Amino acid sequence: MRFFLILPLIAVAACVPADGVTRDVPFGIDSRKDAVDGLTVGHRLMEAGEYELALKAYYRAAGETGLNVDTLSAIGSANLALGRLGQAEKVLQQALDVDPTFVPAMNNLGVALMESGKLGEARAMFQRAFAQDSGQTDSIRENLKLAIAASEASVYAEGQEQQEEGGLRLMRREKGEYVLLTEL
Repeated sequence: MRFFLILPLIAVAACVPADGVTRDVPFGIDSRKDAVDGLTVGHRLMEAGEYELALKAYYRAAGETGLNVDTLSAIGSANLALGRLGQAEKVLQQALDVDPTFVPAMNNLGVALMESGKLGEARAMFQRAFAQDSGQTDSIRENLKLAIAASEASVYAEGQEQQEEGGLRLMRREKGEYVLLTEL
């Protein structure tokens, strides 16, 4: 009778490898070590231009640590890189709802708004990011310059269209003084 009790225990012990590797772990992976953080993996994949894989890594990070400002900002950035402007805008806005002072999310939301053609909102977002960052980041400064130039160009372009339609032209003479000209 004792022989029958010992035999199943020996059989079970023979099924578990001595080094702790099981069938559900891929070959070459040591499951005893800690995994690399999903955000770190995602950042490396973004640098390599693998945006879809980076997005998956960011989702994994969100599953491990929760939806915090870092994971939301990273997910939004990956969506932005993939050209998913609506999704990027939505997720980056969620990141700013969590932390309204997070400069990378502000900058990336400004880029998403700019790409969507929302120049005024993009300009305001870049101004917020620039103020929060105290003007220390060159990329934010450049984005703000581009947003200002694009928003002013669109205002002047609208004025040009009105000028061509109506035959009227507004000419600036001095500081705060304008003259309305017409072609007769």
